[in-house]
Amino acid sequence: MYKLLVLPAALLAVSGATRADEGQWQPHQLLQLKAELKKTGIAIPAEKLADLSKHPMSAIVSTDGCSASFVSPDGLVVTNHHCAYDAIQRNSTPEHNYIANGFLARTRAAELPGGPNLRVYVTDKVEDVSARVLKGLDAMSGRQRHEAAQKRIKALIAECETDKMYRCSVPSFHRGAEYYRIRQMMIRDVRLVYAPSDKIGNYGGDIDNYEWPRHTGDYSFLRAYVGKDGRPADPSPDNVPYQSKDFLVVSAEGLKAGDPILLAGYPGRTSRYKLPVEIRYARDHAYPLQVAEYQADLDTIASATKGDDAAEVRYASVVKGINNKMKKTQGLLDGFARKDLAAIKDGQDAQFRAWYAQQPNKSATMLAELDAAIAADMALSNEEFAYTVATNSDLFKSARTLYRLALEKQKPDEDRKAGYQLRDMSFIKARMTRLEQSYDAKVDQARFAAGLARYAKLDAASRPQGLDALLPSQAGVAALYQQSLLGDTAQRVALMDRDAASLAASDDAFVKLAVKLHALGMSLEERRMEVDGNLERIVPQYMAAVIAWKKSQGKPVYPDANSTLRVTYGTVSAYSPKDGVTKGPFTTVEGIVEKHTGKEPFVAPQALIEAVKAKRYGQFKDPVLGTVPVDFLSSADTTGGNSGSAVMNKHGELIGLNFDSTYESITKDWYFDTAITRAIHLDIRYMLWVMKEVDHADNVLKEMTIKYPKR
Repeated sequence: MYKLLVLPAALLAVSGATRADEGQWQPHQLLQLKAELKKTGIAIPAEKLADLSKHPMSAIVSTDGCSASFVSPDGLVVTNHHCAYDAIQRNSTPEHNYIANGFLARTRAAELPGGPNLRVYVTDKVEDVSARVLKGLDAMSGRQRHEAAQKRIKALIAECETDKMYRCSVPSFHRGAEYYRIRQMMIRDVRLVYAPSDKIGNYGGDIDNYEWPRHTGDYSFLRAYVGKDGRPADPSPDNVPYQSKDFLVVSAEGLKAGDPILLAGYPGRTSRYKLPVEIRYARDHAYPLQVAEYQADLDTIASATKGDDAAEVRYASVVKGINNKMKKTQGLLDGFARKDLAAIKDGQDAQFRAWYAQQPNKSATMLAELDAAIAADMALSNEEFAYTVATNSDLFKSARTLYRLALEKQKPDEDRKAGYQLRDMSFIKARMTRLEQSYDAKVDQARFAAGLARYAKLDAASRPQGLDALLPSQAGVAALYQQSLLGDTAQRVALMDRDAASLAASDDAFVKLAVKLHALGMSLEERRMEVDGNLERIVPQYMAAVIAWKKSQGKPVYPDANSTLRVTYGTVSAYSPKDGVTKGPFTTVEGIVEKHTGKEPFVAPQALIEAVKAKRYGQFKDPVLGTVPVDFLSSADTTGGNSGSAVMNKHGELIGLNFDSTYESITKDWYFDTAITRAIHLDIRYMLWVMKEVDHADNVLKEMTIKYPKR
């Protein structure tokens, strides 16, 4: 067998051939990138960037699914507008529509609750626990291996969470070759401080999503609150602002083309090391199905909410999320059509296999086992997709969660499935509670019925065996809602305390449906554990070989993104999407006025238009552009989850917020093309200008430490 499963530190070192713009680096890896950091122009020592206890990394935080940073000692957090969208929507009504009109708390007392799902996470410790997870697993079957690894991971988490102020996780890196235990302080009381109108924060809407030139002021401010003892606490009027040890200085000095930037955040998922067959499966099968499903669901929601302002507000965040996923998935398909990534990967795969064949200690069966494990994964994924289409109802998902919780509660806590342990109860309650902000019975009913209709048209081979007979008919969906109380928040939360026997005997139609489908759902889950266990055994062997191969060529070795803290760096850069066309790297406020039509989504606030026409640019005027910049491009390596990431200058000062990528860049999740891959950032000068000239957010401006340009 090829002995590369455990990766020594020397194997993770990278050579001077590393490209400055590609790579989502774990902070400790920056110690091997000193030369590249210096070459790029980053003035902060690598030793400081690798230390989570030191500025600027100690100021970088995450919210659920997004990135953010502290910008004052009193727990003030800046992130994207779309990252705070749930909190904005949660507090909005047709009479007080903070989505359309924006929100500004001029005092601490006026700050609004972010809701049970909004948290701030501060990473303070990262430990390599690979040996404790992986030792002695290789002789087991797939399911046994997966369950044993998960049991060890749960034990590692429990050991880490003896102090309840922390939330810990043990994600895998390099597709299961390494495991790190991440400790984060979880702040549970997070409040909305300030968000501009979506005429600024979402200017251009879904039409401009992933497009360039862009003119979006995608920012908002939150505040983290803790108990008077300084420890995280449940939301309470007695809580006080969190005293952040470090925070970022905001620089209004600006950048120019070619300047270095440093970006830190929590990128979600990339697939840079997947095989050609996996690209073809996504390109030819999975992604087309997903795009069609997203569009059909959006059409259903639009039809069901038409003419109902309250329902439109309730589903605004849901629609925004689906639209974003759909455009990204369609962008991946367009990117695959524009450049044959599978063919590029074919060439790389052939080179790797030729190299591997020459290695003296190679495994004779590793590649064949890898191909078989991937084929099983793709086949099962088809059935899982079909099950999701057939059960497109928030009430059903709630009922399924409640019944599974009741069953898991029969076990000792350490034996429960992850997600149903005592540590997860507050999250489950939050999900049950927050549903009321994005639920309407007639809309959910329409989505469920439409999903069943789409499921019936799927290839019979992809539908889980036995599921058809268990599902309600489309005509019978209405009766489920008439015979269920799960639409009431108090009823949902109360069922968290019920035992499995009482739920199994329930007359509630959705609970009965969840009980009826449970065995089939568990069958899918058990098959998934077998498939994942086999992948977790063989893929790390493949990855270890790939890393050794790349190292032999002097190429970078960074793990795929997995929602953990990463650092990337690059330069402010234009790009050429096609022959004869060059774009970027800056847009300006004049472009907002040029795009303004008075019709959604190109409706700019009148106060902003007047300020631009009067050229009230003040100290935010760029000396080269002669106006206020809005957004800019860089070569930084980003993906979903990097939304809200701090974009810093060479000194670690905040000069922008990451919020998107160009449409041509979407395929970077699979392949990083240095020529055209560009991230889109909000220029912090535009944010400050709007705060001063349009929204008069003087109290928030005063709270931050702002470094103004010397004229």
